[in-house]
Amino acid sequence: MADNRFSYEGMKALSETVFRRYGYSEEEAREITDVLLTADLFGIESHGCQRMTLYTNGITKIGRIKRDRKPEVVRETPVSALIDAHEYIGQVAAMMATRLAIEKAKKTGVGIVCVKNSNHYGIAGYYARMIAQEHLLGVSMTNTEAIMIPTNGRQALLGTNPIAVGMPAEPYPFLFDAATTVVPRGKVEVYAKKGLEIPADWAMDSDGKTSTLPRRVLDDIGKKQGGGILPLGGAREQFGSHKGYGFGMIVEIMTGILAGGVTSDEIRKRFDCDRCSHFFLAVDYGMFGDREETERRLSAYLNKLRESQTAQGAPCVYTHGQKEMLACEENLRRGIYLNDKTLEEITALCRELGLPPETYLIPVPQEAPEG
Repeated sequence: MADNRFSYEGMKALSETVFRRYGYSEEEAREITDVLLTADLFGIESHGCQRMTLYTNGITKIGRIKRDRKPEVVRETPVSALIDAHEYIGQVAAMMATRLAIEKAKKTGVGIVCVKNSNHYGIAGYYARMIAQEHLLGVSMTNTEAIMIPTNGRQALLGTNPIAVGMPAEPYPFLFDAATTVVPRGKVEVYAKKGLEIPADWAMDSDGKTSTLPRRVLDDIGKKQGGGILPLGGAREQFGSHKGYGFGMIVEIMTGILAGGVTSDEIRKRFDCDRCSHFFLAVDYGMFGDREETERRLSAYLNKLRESQTAQGAPCVYTHGQKEMLACEENLRRGIYLNDKTLEEITALCRELGLPPETYLIPVPQEAPEG
C-alpha cells in the first residue's frame, strides 16, 4: 500500500457498490461516485472519498439524509426552476438541477435553477464544469451550515459558501471553485485526521482567539457557542476580510434567500449541511456573438496569463482549472490517495457491509524517487 494510493477503477467500483447497498439506484450511485472521485482526481482531498463515511453515517446512523422522497420541481418558468430536494442526498439533487439549467439555456439562452432542502453536494466546481462541457458559461453556489465568522465577530453565522464558475477553453478550461472562507471545513477535517495543526490565520475558537487546533475548532463549530473559520482575508478589514464576508453573503442571497430555503445559521445542528440550498446558472454566450470565437478569445487570454512573467522564486502563473486538470492526469496514473484515517474508515465500512476490502482497495505501485 505504497503511499496509500489505490486504483481509480477499484475506488469507483467500491463507491458505487456502497451507495447501491444504501438504497440508491445504479444511476444515482454513479452520480454520487463521480462527484466524490472527481474531487480526489482534482486533488481536493477534503471533498473526496474522505466524505464517504460522513454520507453513509448521515443516511443511517444519524438519519439526516432522507431516502423516502426524491427531488422534484415545485416551480418553473421557461428560464428558471425551483427544486425541493426533500433532504435527499445532495449530489443527486444537484445533478438534476444542473441538467435542467443546461436544458433551459439551450432553449432560451439562460437557465437558472435553485434547490432547497438539500444536503452537501460535493465540490461546486463539478457542476460549473458540467455546464461548461456543454459550451455554456456555468455558475454553481451552495450555502452550508454556519461556519464563517463575519468580520469583527466571533460567532459563526455564514457557511463556507463556495462559488464556482466554469467556461470552456483550450488547453485547459477556466474553472474557478473556492470557498468564501479562508479554507473549507473539509480541509480542517483533513488536518484533524492527520493530527496536524492548522495555520493560525484560518480559524477562531469560542474564546474569540485564533486557534491552530483543528479538533477544537470543529468541536466549537458543532456546539454553536462561538468560534469558526475566518472569511477570505482573515480576521481584519485591512486584509480584505470584509470582501470574503461579502462574497459569503452573496451566496446566502443566491441560495437560501432566493430558494426560500434556510440561511446558514438556520441549518440544523445535524450531520453536515442538511436543508442547505444551491444555485445553478447556465448561460449560452452564443447570444452575444460567435461561440467558437468567444472560446478562442478566452483561450488566448488565459494563455497570455500563463506565459506572463513570474515573480521571483515563483514556478509559473497558473490559470484557474489548470492545476485541477494536471492533478487529474497524475492521480489517474498514480491512483487515488487516502490518508491513514480515511483508509481505516473505508476499510471498516467495507467490513460492515460484508465487502472484501482487498477486492476494491487495489494498491498502485509508486515509482521510486530518482537518485
